[in-house]
Amino acid sequence: MNDRSPDHDDVPYWKAKSLEEMPPQEWERLCDGCGRCCLNKLEDWDTGEIAWTNVACQLLDGHACRCRQYETRHEVVPDCVGLSPDAVRTLTWLPPSCAYRLIAEGRELYWWHHLVSGDRETVHQAGVSVQDRTVSEVGMELEDYEDHLVEWPGQDVDVAEADRKYEKIP
Repeated sequence: MNDRSPDHDDVPYWKAKSLEEMPPQEWERLCDGCGRCCLNKLEDWDTGEIAWTNVACQLLDGHACRCRQYETRHEVVPDCVGLSPDAVRTLTWLPPSCAYRLIAEGRELYWWHHLVSGDRETVHQAGVSVQDRTVSEVGMELEDYEDHLVEWPGQDVDVAEADRKYEKIP
């Protein structure tokens, strides 16, 4: 697929179209493959603050940073949150580097995004992805998630606050 918009000669489609205007194939290509949206996050009950973990959804391939059952993920993991233009604009836990979030905010994609670099490996080379840095949620108790708080690029996590009341968010 050509990444140029047919309506605008040399303008990439993600610059020429809004999220709502993108057909499914273009929408899917926006994903940078970092895998961070497939991690379990904890939300403070009182403040709404998000704490990031390295605990991955049971379906995440931690090396490829892709869902093992993408087409049926909602059946296997009912609380899997699907991204839509509306969701992208309202979810507070999307990584600041997420292409969907960047486009929704009218910002540029980073140099390491495959649509800019031409290489799907640059997200890993730049250290933005979760590649080989996760543990599976399978068999883990929710209270153990606090032992897996991490800081990803662009996310601040205060691990000293691990005793606060958190709940898992999808």
